[in-house]
Amino acid sequence: MNPTSSHKLAWTLAGVVALAAVAGGAWWLGRYQGMGHAAQAEGGPGATMAMEATPTMAAAAQDPSQWSIPQGEEATRRHIRDGLKAGDTDPVTGQRIINYHDPMVPGKNFDAPAKSPFMDMMLVPRYAGGGQVDSSSVSVSPRIQQNLGLRTAPVVQGALTSEVSATGSVLWNERDQVLLQARATGFVEKLHVRATLDRVVAGAPLADIYVPAWVAAQEDYLALTHMQGPDLAPLRDAARQRMRLAGMSLAQIDTVVNTGQRQARYTLTAPQGGTVTELLMREGMTVMSGMTLARIQGTGTVWAEGEVPESQSALLKPGVAVTATSPAAPGQTFEGRVQALLPEVDPKTRTLKARMVLSNRGGRLVPGMFVQMRFARQGAQDSLLVPIDAVIQTGQRSVVMLAEEDGRFTPVQVTTGVEAGGQTEVLAGLKAGQRVVRSGNFLIDSEASLRGLEAKLNQAEPLKAQVYSTEAVVDALEKDSVTLTHPPIAELKWPQMQMDFRLPKRQQQPRGLAVGEKVQIEFSMQDGDVPQITTMRRLGPAAGAGTPK
Repeated sequence: MNPTSSHKLAWTLAGVVALAAVAGGAWWLGRYQGMGHAAQAEGGPGATMAMEATPTMAAAAQDPSQWSIPQGEEATRRHIRDGLKAGDTDPVTGQRIINYHDPMVPGKNFDAPAKSPFMDMMLVPRYAGGGQVDSSSVSVSPRIQQNLGLRTAPVVQGALTSEVSATGSVLWNERDQVLLQARATGFVEKLHVRATLDRVVAGAPLADIYVPAWVAAQEDYLALTHMQGPDLAPLRDAARQRMRLAGMSLAQIDTVVNTGQRQARYTLTAPQGGTVTELLMREGMTVMSGMTLARIQGTGTVWAEGEVPESQSALLKPGVAVTATSPAAPGQTFEGRVQALLPEVDPKTRTLKARMVLSNRGGRLVPGMFVQMRFARQGAQDSLLVPIDAVIQTGQRSVVMLAEEDGRFTPVQVTTGVEAGGQTEVLAGLKAGQRVVRSGNFLIDSEASLRGLEAKLNQAEPLKAQVYSTEAVVDALEKDSVTLTHPPIAELKWPQMQMDFRLPKRQQQPRGLAVGEKVQIEFSMQDGDVPQITTMRRLGPAAGAGTPK
């Protein structure tokens, strides 16, 4: 491979590293580095592919000042070569170096470039955007935003109106069925309906039944009607009561009284129109009192049970109008209303069952048919709305990436409400007029996680910084900082090295502190800055004073 190709390949790899820093994934880095190394080794077509695969990344890598986030391992190696450390200005980017860190171990910062003590990789530098770092946000230049396809959307004030739809199946309306039972022991002499699912109309004959007990009660009454005497009225009333107790209906008793003739058989009729869903009698069989003879299901209305997403169930309530269509009845629309939201959620699909009552003109809808239902639009109070894809669900909370000025993005925890029509209701966390990221927000969220911002969101309350202790030798003194050489610190997995620390308040510093003295310090870590010394005391002069170990 010629030098020009090697140069292009190096820039291509640097661009890939820059994108990997945004996404927070070592996967991108390993894949493209492996591609580049293979191309160098073989010198074949793979070299061309690696150089031409990401021209926008290569262009971005040639202008590293576009980023105020880690530049990758290449920058670390250059800083080691040039002797740069935290606090220096990178001559390539023109930005001040805040510290070095391992992207896979957020919150652990170092003042000097070196190999990571945690992973088999180099530490990467973090730069101060514009000379100052906002530890609560991530900065991305407009050029890189365009390359990554970042899109934002405003937080708007409005009413979330929606048209919820659901697919369901038809069931019989259990509230519109009639059960026919035998009122006395008798014999079925003739059937007028011989099979289940036969359709009948109200008043249609079902069966002719002979009941001996009714015949005897009628003859007693008729015998009293032919007798003459002043005190027979109470006896006739008692005979009528015996017919009633035998199981005869008032209509049957009136027929006997009015005609004066015995009714040996009676005809069982359908009390309503519909479909015979159950038929338990046959000609010649004996029926006992209380025995079920038939069941008639009304078809004027049917039930339809649909699966409604759990997030949209709040938009429904009993009485909401619904329209339904079915492939079995093309061109026909069935009107109805929501009868109830059943108290059962499917744990796999996270859906709630809604039961609708639909009018069934002509009996076109029968159990088992599929119907597509649309619920009437429901008005709502004004609230803040954002696109659904702007909300990142972490499993514990909902987060949006808030777009601020100068290309900065801040993760904000929000409280969400219902979702409908591609929008999510925001109950708390945002203000109208702000802008949120709706495309590419996972890339920025990944970088925010690497920088420890997600940990800040996860904190229920501020935690007291952990304090570490070590001995050290003073190498240099500045107004607000001191350069120390310290031995390995096991708690932080730090090797022996020279690094800068923030001095405590002047009244907490030893008087007359000089280069070469040995001190005992306690310090705490600071996100985006050098460690802060909390206490310092003099131990005495050190051997080889002023010479770093």
